[in-house]
Amino acid sequence: MEKSQDKTTRRDKPYHHGNLVDELVAATITIIEERGAENVSVREAAKRAGVSPGAPFRHFRSKTALMTAVAEQAMNRLTESVETARAEADGGDPLAVFEAIGHGYLRWALANPTHFAVISSRTLIDFNSSDILREQNDAIRRLMISLLTQARGSGQLAPGLDLDQLVLGARALVYGLARMAIDGHFPEWHVAEPPSEAMHQTMHLFIRQLTKG
Repeated sequence: MEKSQDKTTRRDKPYHHGNLVDELVAATITIIEERGAENVSVREAAKRAGVSPGAPFRHFRSKTALMTAVAEQAMNRLTESVETARAEADGGDPLAVFEAIGHGYLRWALANPTHFAVISSRTLIDFNSSDILREQNDAIRRLMISLLTQARGSGQLAPGLDLDQLVLGARALVYGLARMAIDGHFPEWHVAEPPSEAMHQTMHLFIRQLTKG
């Protein structure tokens, strides 16, 4: 009995479902940061996580499924950042909260560039197969529409603005700013401020254009 126990290795160690998934996601992120997303494989993630090659396939049948799990972790972190920013904003001013959501997105993207890259790519993940991705993305969009509706009702918005187009424009702005900052494009556009400051200033300028007068 003792000899059998002595032969137990990390590969034989039973993993709780959640622990194994977390280990594999962490290993995948490491691979991406070291060698790029094109070099990710379920077997390589298993090797990095210290489990048998077949262990991950109970949870991830393909590279796409594994990358989608990374995207789900990214979405959870984005939601946390948005909720933190929302809680810190002036709750009586819907446009202030709307702007805060954008700042929360930008802070998340700068702090999690690998997550940002994975969740942004529809060639790496299966967005529509994930309840987490679809539901949390929809929740953020509904929140944005609700805040703009409140702003319109209180007379803050300039007349004639389409709310769906505003949400798309705001999403495109923060995505584009994050992409440019992470990819190092700001210097060639003569941005003097640090990326985080420049992005927040641009976001504030966008919000100002929505108001009446």
